[in-house]
Amino acid sequence: SVWCLRNMKPAYYTAMKITPIQYILANDMDFCSGNIIKYASRWSKKGTPVEDLRKIIEYANILLEEYNDILREKSTK
Repeated sequence: SVWCLRNMKPAYYTAMKITPIQYILANDMDFCSGNIIKYASRWSKKGTPVEDLRKIIEYANILLEEYNDILREKSTK
């Protein structure tokens, strides 16, 4: 539920046509994919661009590891 976030929208989100949380919830995204959307949406608008870009990479690496694990499990069946 977004009820607790409605009054906590920073300007770098409210300037967007659709906020990251709206997009993430509307598309039923998992935690890592949602964080990629969040950081990709704000990296150039917030004070920590390099850190946000690194977080995007880290979450993508987590997804890659999970996907590779799934492929390995399928190949052993």
